[in-house]
Amino acid sequence: MTQLVVRVLPDVPAIDKTFDYLVPDAIRDHVRVGDVVRIALHGRRVGGWIVALDVEPPMGVELRPLAKRSGLGPPEELIDLARWAAWRWAGRPASFLKTASPDRVVSRLPAPPPRAALATPDHELLTTAFAGTASRSVLRVPPATNLVHVAVAAAALGNALVLCPTAAMAATITSRLRRAGVSVAAHPGDWAIGAAGATVVGTRGAAWAPVANLAAVVVLDEHDEAHQQEQAPTWHARDVAIERARRAGVPCVLTSPCPTLEALDWGDLLAADRNRDRAGWPPVEVVDRRGEDPRRAGLFSEPLVRLLRSERRVLCVLNRTGRSQLLACTGCGELARCAECSAAVQQPEVSLRCSRCGTTRPGVCLACGATRFKNARAGVSRVREELEALVGEPVTELTAASDPTAPLSRVVVGTEAVLQRIDRADAVAFLDLDQELLAPRYRAVEQAMALVARAARVVAAAGPASGRAAGHLLLQTRSPDHEVVQAAVHADVRGVAVAERARRELLRFPPCSAIAEISGAAAAAFVSALGAPAGLEVVSGVEGRWWVRAADHNRLCDALALVERPPGRLRIEVDPLRI
Repeated sequence: MTQLVVRVLPDVPAIDKTFDYLVPDAIRDHVRVGDVVRIALHGRRVGGWIVALDVEPPMGVELRPLAKRSGLGPPEELIDLARWAAWRWAGRPASFLKTASPDRVVSRLPAPPPRAALATPDHELLTTAFAGTASRSVLRVPPATNLVHVAVAAAALGNALVLCPTAAMAATITSRLRRAGVSVAAHPGDWAIGAAGATVVGTRGAAWAPVANLAAVVVLDEHDEAHQQEQAPTWHARDVAIERARRAGVPCVLTSPCPTLEALDWGDLLAADRNRDRAGWPPVEVVDRRGEDPRRAGLFSEPLVRLLRSERRVLCVLNRTGRSQLLACTGCGELARCAECSAAVQQPEVSLRCSRCGTTRPGVCLACGATRFKNARAGVSRVREELEALVGEPVTELTAASDPTAPLSRVVVGTEAVLQRIDRADAVAFLDLDQELLAPRYRAVEQAMALVARAARVVAAAGPASGRAAGHLLLQTRSPDHEVVQAAVHADVRGVAVAERARRELLRFPPCSAIAEISGAAAAAFVSALGAPAGLEVVSGVEGRWWVRAADHNRLCDALALVERPPGRLRIEVDPLRI
């Protein structure tokens, strides 16, 4: 009997090639593609994955045996998907296989859990969305919609994959599905159960979870930035889910109150009738601040003060951390600047700090020596102090760095983290919505609309009988005619997509093009090796960054894949969220 030879991809970031190994006779009948193994490589033992069985080794090479078979890993279809993802996001297959592997050793799969009969929810949109094996549907649902119904409709077809933007939502969906009688594997802890056969529910990483006999794929809140990996390779769970569904030949459904242009380009838009749509959005109060003197007006308008002094629970959103993001001297009026680079300084605590170069200095005006400054752009720490004086009671400050177990007061102020940490409130007030609408990012409008939709969900404690949303939103802005503001007021987001597409086409931003951002110590060498192939535009940025643009991802990703990576730190962001 000839010895079995397998091909192994090492779990080593710096190595992007495979090696052949002999399989010891003792485990010959137990190995399969995807298994996690240990191998001897360059004088040390490392982990890896079997990516091919019974291969023909190169001539004249003495093969070593596998050091150990550790356990089960991603199935063969995820191995192939990892190769595609490595091309799509200019990464290495090993980084995706690591995400697709169990977080602890799995020696064998359990028996598939019993499957109970499940009725599809009686809803016309859901029936249409999941009709047909090649269904590509984008469900535009108002914020008050119970997304559990979408997950139940998917699970009624068989073992489904349900992706959620947050762990809290995943836990809620898992609990509700189990109460409905669905066998659910909560990713990543139930990796083996999903591989054996169950509906898998999880956050971004669950896009790589094995699902036996996959029947449907659902991405909830596809617009949420949490679906995209921040570290390179910057893969997007939505796009991985779409590709998985295409390869498996099963329906894929994306849901969102404000679908992205990428989603609208991909699938067939399905939306509720106007009455149901309006009922799923809360009342919106717009505070038009255009008539106020910007030098004298603070953040607290009269409608906001009335709201804060009521008995209602209010969340105040201001995406500026620290005490102040912009200071002016009370003596001479000069802006407080950095002594080293002349950039505007911030006041995170007591001293002044430059956000550009990091220099810290005492709070003294460089022009006249005065020690008193006024806030030209206050941060949440300063606003919290002012709110406490205004309402006469404690106010909680909440940012991404805050202790999640700390008690919360009736009034809470913070960054957008308040909308992630708190799932119910009587009102949400955006203290400076213009900061979101006019942010210098090409996705600023989509991101602002997503924030408003998230706030609408927080106050949308819908009554079970009427289905109407409760609570209300307060938007302070000097741009009351902006499409995002009007979308919230009229519960109609269609105008946002129309206006945003026109801007993207004019500026050639995704999805009207494909862009990659290249940075790091080896970026210059990589860009030099890339050259200027036909169909690619290379733009030199600031601080050692380059942007590469093409008409579509096929041209962009093919060009990036042809370049051999130079030594040194290199970061390639395909489809960067923020430019």
